[in-house]
Amino acid sequence: MPVDDGARASCKEKPVAIETPEQHEALIRALMDTARWPQGGGDRRRIDTHISSVILAGNLAYKIKKPLDLGFLDFVSLQAREQACREELRLNRRLAPDIYLDALPLTGSVDAPRVDGGGPVIDWAVVMRRFDPDAILSNLAAELTPSLIARLARRVAGFHAGAAVSPDTAPYGGPETALAPMQDNFDQITGLTGDGHPSLNGLRAWTLERYADLLDTLCRRKATGHVRECHGDLHLGNVALIDGEPVVFDAIEFSPGLRWIDTQNDVAFLTMDLHHGGRAALAYCFLDRYLQITGDYEGLAVLRFYEVYRAMVRAKIAAIRQQQDLPAQERQLVEIELASYLVLAERLTAARRGALIITYGLSGSGKSFQGAALTGPLPALCLRSDVERKRLLGVDPGEDATALGGYSPDLTRRTYARLAELARSVVDAGYVAVVDATFLLAAQRAPFSELAAELGVPFVILDCDAPVEVLRQRILMRRQEAGNVSDADLAVLERQLVVREPLSDAELGYAIRVRPESDPPVAVLRQRLVR
Repeated sequence: MPVDDGARASCKEKPVAIETPEQHEALIRALMDTARWPQGGGDRRRIDTHISSVILAGNLAYKIKKPLDLGFLDFVSLQAREQACREELRLNRRLAPDIYLDALPLTGSVDAPRVDGGGPVIDWAVVMRRFDPDAILSNLAAELTPSLIARLARRVAGFHAGAAVSPDTAPYGGPETALAPMQDNFDQITGLTGDGHPSLNGLRAWTLERYADLLDTLCRRKATGHVRECHGDLHLGNVALIDGEPVVFDAIEFSPGLRWIDTQNDVAFLTMDLHHGGRAALAYCFLDRYLQITGDYEGLAVLRFYEVYRAMVRAKIAAIRQQQDLPAQERQLVEIELASYLVLAERLTAARRGALIITYGLSGSGKSFQGAALTGPLPALCLRSDVERKRLLGVDPGEDATALGGYSPDLTRRTYARLAELARSVVDAGYVAVVDATFLLAAQRAPFSELAAELGVPFVILDCDAPVEVLRQRILMRRQEAGNVSDADLAVLERQLVVREPLSDAELGYAIRVRPESDPPVAVLRQRLVR
């Protein structure tokens, strides 16, 4: 039957779903043109990642996935992109519900697109509340402070606590599924760069060696509920400062296996990113606050393993970009970036010796201030008796545990035993363990000096002291402070004055004396810790 001209025109105008990078590029150009797509006004800006294009228009942002098959993701089909958009909305509303608004179809045609209009769908977009791209924490001009990083750590710790736990029967997060993407990284980088980076062989060998050493630990981590539906791509480029608070966005939606992971794997991307940016002190600050909230000090055993993996993820992305058609100057920057991540990965594989520092002093003598101030200047993690005592009781750190037996002899004994267990985990992982407790009795101090000797690491006692009247004033003031976790009152101080045992001559050989108003003895400690 002959086809009339009207039918021919109708066929010609029929919308076609986006299938190629060229069609995607034409669609994005149309969305940037206010004449062809007036929605959102004239304030337009385009941002591209290796898998998506984002159009900033007015108060909104439209994120459209590229029709690519990169092996680790396949967005070629319209159905795959729709599913990915819906998943992205679900996952990111956990951390940024005010940012992620909807997943909407694009209709019309490539040259004249419509958002959420009628007719056949040509593509899908995640619709987000627009925020300043310069507010991203990876921005070199971003002011990253310990306070901001601490707030981010609280946010991530709370998110991990509420994230769904992987069932034992699910394949995600087990040893083999943890190793597979690591192997893929090495294979892909080698395939893309050839023998241009000889360090790859050494990094692969280290990864396989650590995997064998950690096999039982990795199994135990999953069995104890540490494999959860995490973010999966938790680096500074996916954190924005919005209304003064850090907001985490852009979780991995395209691969369940890359987000159902060990929580320490999630943390590792952020700490690696801070190390790569020359911000090691902030990496320690983040880790310290995160661990104080979660109590997952045993997870330090696998953190370095995952940090190397995350450095290799970034190296792989750089290797992929290196194969694209880039201007000469950009190509040179990508090559430098690739090399820098390989150098960082090698540095992370280097063995590190930890150390053990304990505090000694009455309540109010500045122990917590002195101990906390060491995190950052040193690769130090603080273990606080006030926090661990309440964790043993199962109460919130801000809750007064006195009436629950928080200072009973039995709980005190259990608290010091727990602090020793955690100190071992910290030191074994190559960090400086700072144990913040009164340590008024020689019997409480001895196990820690013995632990340092067993582990072959330096041991230091921070001898904190102040006049009794100053201690009383400080305790009264501290109990009025918001966020104070110490329950020590004047009655506790009076008991401490009675039972306190002075440092022995041998212990004085390990001691550094400090006063509440003193600066933390960082320089002296650095000298002690390299012996």
